[in-house]
Amino acid sequence: MRYWLAMPAAGSGSRFGADVPKQYAALAGRTVIEWALSPFRADPRCAGAVLALAPGDRHWPEIAARLPPGPAVQLAAGGEQRSLSVRNALTALKVTAAADDWVLVHDAARPCLESADLERLTTELAQHPLGGLLATPAADTLKRAQPVAGETAAEVAQTVERASLWRALTPQMFRYGALCAALDAAHGAGRFPTDEAQALEWAGAHPRLIPGSPSNLKITTAAELILAAAILRARHP
Repeated sequence: MRYWLAMPAAGSGSRFGADVPKQYAALAGRTVIEWALSPFRADPRCAGAVLALAPGDRHWPEIAARLPPGPAVQLAAGGEQRSLSVRNALTALKVTAAADDWVLVHDAARPCLESADLERLTTELAQHPLGGLLATPAADTLKRAQPVAGETAAEVAQTVERASLWRALTPQMFRYGALCAALDAAHGAGRFPTDEAQALEWAGAHPRLIPGSPSNLKITTAAELILAAAILRARHP
């Protein structure tokens, strides 16, 4: 099989609180986005990649110049919403990707994807008509919150049954044509899914859940960058 990689990387990382967007933060001798790209650039099944970058991105050219050999990387314009960035990346593939080709969408802020998880995702979904995503079953007790009148604090409204709840990760793997159509339908209705699976769900589909490692964390704050560094140091002493 072969697949294409789409990577939304246009976020400003306002919650990260640094002078660079989180995907360009230094991490274990590289940057976050370099770690995020590395499993795919080392995979001969990856036919090419598209990064959706923010307008005026001044950080990527320096990184592009030092990337090791691997699949070609195209650039696309990032959008105001994550799903718009993904759709722009898919548009950049319209000349080369067929409707039934696989596309993997992976967050630029997820630097700890294990090669075993990538292999499991692609192997288990290779013959699937639609696709699916890496995910982990919810392990914590989950609470639904409600506001406290006259305060900025919240209080517990109820405990949510976690038995059937999973945390969505990336990559998410779908057929090119189906993913384009689902995103177009969502955007046409003024809806912006927070991940690709949600767009397919809105279209009536049921993406497959593939168990993934909880270490595949998304960098949102400086604390998560510290955790990611510890994970990568353990894998690459």
